[in-house]
Amino acid sequence: MNRRLLLATALLPMAAQAHGSATQHGSLTLEAPLTRAAGQGGQGAGFVTIRNTGGADRLLSASTPAAGRTELHTMLRDGDIMRMRQVQAIAVPANGAVSLAPGGLHIMLLGLTRPLVVGESVPLTLVFEQAGAVTLQLAVQAAGARMPMH
Repeated sequence: MNRRLLLATALLPMAAQAHGSATQHGSLTLEAPLTRAAGQGGQGAGFVTIRNTGGADRLLSASTPAAGRTELHTMLRDGDIMRMRQVQAIAVPANGAVSLAPGGLHIMLLGLTRPLVVGESVPLTLVFEQAGAVTLQLAVQAAGARMPMH
């Protein structure tokens, strides 16, 4: 392997940390978890990148005390309209990654039990088929945020 590739590989975890907190759980690394500011009673969305250095896994569910209900969702194009659809699970490929991001896969936070205020964080527990449950903190960013703030 050449030196540049080795250096780039070594720096990847630091780059992830620079863009937000990361949580390690077995072979999974959950990077840059965030949500957007929203009012109590409304809805929000959770975003995170899941990196997997082990065998294939699936995200089965999510929960947070900040919402009455959570659902796993994807976005699908229906003609000229993007529509959200609930999914039963999200595949996490072996030795790969999946990004839950605006406009794609994400976690819906429905019936918010409190306002999501910029600068605060919200606990979110993810349940994986193989890795089990892991709790992380979603950083609350301004409405419309697409990437974690530095």
